[in-house]
Amino acid sequence: MDERPDIVSKAAWRILPIIIVCYFAAFLDRVNIGFASLTMNQDLGFSASAFGFGAGIFFLGYIVCELPSNLLLVRFGARVWIARILITWGILSALTAFVWNPASFYTVRLLLGAAEAGFFPGIIFYMTLWFPRAYRALMFATFNIAVPMSSVIGAPVSSLIIENMTGVHGLAGWQWMFLIEAMPAIIMGFVVLMALPETPRTATFLDAGEREWLTRRLDTERAAQESRVKFSVGKALADPRVLLMCVIAIGLVMGTTGIAIWMPQFVKAFGLTNLQTGFVTAIPAAFMAIAMIVVGRHADRTGERVWHAAGPFLLSAAGFVLAALAPSPILGLIGLTIGAAGIGGASPNIWIFPTTLLTGTAAAAGIAVINSIGSVGGFFGPSIIGWVRDATGGFSGALIFLAVAMAVTAGCILVLGRSMRDLLYPAAPVPDVGTSKVAP
Repeated sequence: MDERPDIVSKAAWRILPIIIVCYFAAFLDRVNIGFASLTMNQDLGFSASAFGFGAGIFFLGYIVCELPSNLLLVRFGARVWIARILITWGILSALTAFVWNPASFYTVRLLLGAAEAGFFPGIIFYMTLWFPRAYRALMFATFNIAVPMSSVIGAPVSSLIIENMTGVHGLAGWQWMFLIEAMPAIIMGFVVLMALPETPRTATFLDAGEREWLTRRLDTERAAQESRVKFSVGKALADPRVLLMCVIAIGLVMGTTGIAIWMPQFVKAFGLTNLQTGFVTAIPAAFMAIAMIVVGRHADRTGERVWHAAGPFLLSAAGFVLAALAPSPILGLIGLTIGAAGIGGASPNIWIFPTTLLTGTAAAAGIAVINSIGSVGGFFGPSIIGWVRDATGGFSGALIFLAVAMAVTAGCILVLGRSMRDLLYPAAPVPDVGTSKVAP
């Protein structure tokens, strides 16, 4: 097969900037309550448990609506459905500015989760329609960089808004934060509607030869994959490997969401001001972003998948133990940084497993179910941290809990990797196309 890495690079430059900004807006609207909590909890009289429950209940709405949303994305097309998701969640995120008690907070967060359901698994499925297997870890890593960047950029911006907008037109700083940070999602909804291409077959930014090569390459890989095993939706959802992927996703989401939502309060406990907290919180997030790209690129270059997912989780567990036992704020910050970087390094490789096992509608349904069940971790992670914080008066126990969860997740990945060895490392793989030469 002739090699055309320039075509994959061209597609990456056209697609990834749009979906990265969309995911940045998604994760910012999902976790900015972590910064709001620095003043909102006191204004509204929320306990740590009430705040943690409200942060986590987002995922209950997300879980219920995830599978239907992803199947509707396949039916209506990525461009229209992703635009719908962006606009509706932007509106609901803005409404968080007007909650007044725990019940209203829980309601808005529940609806926000329902509105955002289907976005992440829909994007993962959409990327399988564009990028051959040899590139996917790097492409997933580049897309996932929006998660830490939402903290690298969002942390200081959120803290500056809270610090400087308090009292403007009678609103608190945290209210202005929700109103201002909801706008990117709404704007990107219209950008997606106008600019996101559906599939390589209809892409006008590729010429006829480029469209033909990319379509043929993806079809060839899909046929080779389905010749080994082809799943219906029902068969996919009952496969033990898919169920194990769900457990792994719970650990991933528990870690990612737990640190994203609680990191401002972890850092604030060092005795910093709100403004200092915003800037220091960006440090672990920056290393998380670096780890995503470095590990994702190395995984594609070597073709090894299992240890590129399990190893970073083990490193993350060690980091959280260090943070829990650290005798000084500096060591505590180093531990939090290692913990965040480990989760970042593992995250893009997690999605290699379902996209290697599943194709077509079964992939859309399977990825949605994995992400949906994984979102249970998004509910229990923040909630358990809040309960432990109230019960113990500190965060050490919560960090040990995160360390154990990351270690268990690594163990599950090793078991899954052994069961998928023939698919992850086939005897006659599609030739490598020079992943390291592609600039996303």
